[in-house]
Amino acid sequence: MNQHAASQRIQQFEDQGYVILKDVVDLQTVSAVRQELSAIVDQIALGLRAMDHVQELYESEPFETRLIKLFSFAPQLSPTQLRTNLHRPGMFGLFFHPRVLDLAEVILGPEIRLYPNYTVRPKLPEDEKTLVLWHQDAGYTADNWAGKDHEASKQLSAADLRMVNVWSPLVKATAENGCMQFIPGTHKLGVVPHVERKHYLEIAESILKPRLKDAVDIELNPGDVVLFSNLLFHSGQPNRSKMIRWSCDWRYQDATQPTLRKHQGHLARSAVHPDKVVQDASQWAALKFS
Repeated sequence: MNQHAASQRIQQFEDQGYVILKDVVDLQTVSAVRQELSAIVDQIALGLRAMDHVQELYESEPFETRLIKLFSFAPQLSPTQLRTNLHRPGMFGLFFHPRVLDLAEVILGPEIRLYPNYTVRPKLPEDEKTLVLWHQDAGYTADNWAGKDHEASKQLSAADLRMVNVWSPLVKATAENGCMQFIPGTHKLGVVPHVERKHYLEIAESILKPRLKDAVDIELNPGDVVLFSNLLFHSGQPNRSKMIRWSCDWRYQDATQPTLRKHQGHLARSAVHPDKVVQDASQWAALKFS
């Protein structure tokens, strides 16, 4: 990335709270991630059959619909996220993508941690559990999550965390199948009050309602990545299509800061401790969510 392009992207990130990188991830990397997730779905299918929930494994069903078929007996049991089982070789190229890390390094500095909140989300059609309400990620951290590092939080608030959120779809993300929405510029408001709903937190109506008119759809293709502030107002729309909207989200953090969680994540770049950086897919697969 040349200096001028990086400067423009940083300016947009600072002004709007997000920046989109088109075609930054090669489709070979996207394919490797999809293959790993297909293998996880294979395991889910075998587990369902072992419990006599299904007789058919739907092995010929496309990636975009197989989970729908597998959980047709009880859609409410379908998974909404995969997290602790993502230490697989094919995931490394996405979470540690050099071009994405290059921009994160400009924002965060040379010490970068893969924050312990990296997730794959299969958003099934018309699934209430996957309707992500308007929130800030920092709102969850500020809401005293279980496992929060209380000693560190005495010195550091959620608003102080130097973080960059990253989101990338594995299928085309559109308004129809539940792409994200952002309200540009809201990252400048700091951490705002949230209220607890059935499945998620939601920004207080008095703060959110006047700003909803500025919401924008974040429609992306596989290979595209969006980086955004952990203070930006964002939501996940309902999936009104007939297929699953598969996506990955992860976060980079200034590794000189505490995570405010019991988990510490994994070092992605470091000038101080280069020997502790996750170097390759094999090493990533040998680690665990920690």
